[in-house]
Amino acid sequence: MGREKKSITYKGSGVDIDAQDEALAGIKKLATATFNRSTLSDIGSFGGLFALSPDDPGGDILVASADGVGTKLKVAQMADRYDTVGADLVNHCVNDILVQGATPLFFMDYFAAGRLVPEKLVEVVRGLSRACRDNGCVLLGGETAEMPGLYYGEDFDLAGFIVGLVKRSRLLPRNIRVGDRLLGLPSSGLHTNGYSLARRLFFEEKGFSVKDRVEELGTTVGELLLAVHRSCLRPLRPLLQPGSGLKGLAHITGGGIPDNLPRILPEGVQAVIRPDGWRCLPIFDYIAREGNVPEEDMRRTFNMGVAMILCVEADREDEITKRLKAAGEECFPVGELVEGPRGVAYKDGSG
Repeated sequence: MGREKKSITYKGSGVDIDAQDEALAGIKKLATATFNRSTLSDIGSFGGLFALSPDDPGGDILVASADGVGTKLKVAQMADRYDTVGADLVNHCVNDILVQGATPLFFMDYFAAGRLVPEKLVEVVRGLSRACRDNGCVLLGGETAEMPGLYYGEDFDLAGFIVGLVKRSRLLPRNIRVGDRLLGLPSSGLHTNGYSLARRLFFEEKGFSVKDRVEELGTTVGELLLAVHRSCLRPLRPLLQPGSGLKGLAHITGGGIPDNLPRILPEGVQAVIRPDGWRCLPIFDYIAREGNVPEEDMRRTFNMGVAMILCVEADREDEITKRLKAAGEECFPVGELVEGPRGVAYKDGSG
């Protein structure tokens, strides 16, 4: 009689999303105590909103966001390749402020290491620079810190800070309501989330090295896990102006669709997600099967092949889909909005 296959979860891999949510609730009280008249967003939004002229209804709004690359950095170290994680960081931050309707102005980075290896830092900044150019964003500067004792050996961490601009009249989301449709843009892979679980599966449970090729997935483990987090700015920029039919955007990062999409939904509006509407990337099927990962964990850990969700007017869905495809962008149906408790429900009999 065979042994039952062990199930891998995100929490079991060292990441507790619920604990993060609990901490955020406490942080929110401290942060809101500092808000002033120029503060237009609450803690928990994809990007923070700051009005340069709070009394001007047509004024400029600065949109800022900060983020990191997570334990994808460990994969970069294992592969001894550092030019991709900088691009990951910039593109992630660009997508976060794009959700508010903003386009990037400038970006700054923070690089901290136990022992600074100049060649590695240069490669990281090479990726930062390339992605900033691709997104029309200035790499304005940053900070480099060498901290032996806090970081072990050549271990390093990388974080970024972005500032973008949007007119108040073009802020997203706007007027989201029951009946609106949801469209998706595809991800390029794991992007920058779920790597603690993925690393445990590929390197601990399966015993792979970054150079090992997984025939089922058609590439090496290193190439698979270092696929760059894509920016959605280019295909979505033409839809940012009012009147396009676009009403909201959700960047699908840590927490997946269940945790990210509700951030743009009003009370009393529920998103019904239909997973049959798009092709789940083979890597997610592989992780779910080989890691025996529960479906709920998969959906709350990974993007499941969806980089960005667009909330659009129902009668403009076909037009926007055709417009994106004419521009060379894949676009697929994700679901729709109905009356119900603010959140996400899956319409496939499993959630």
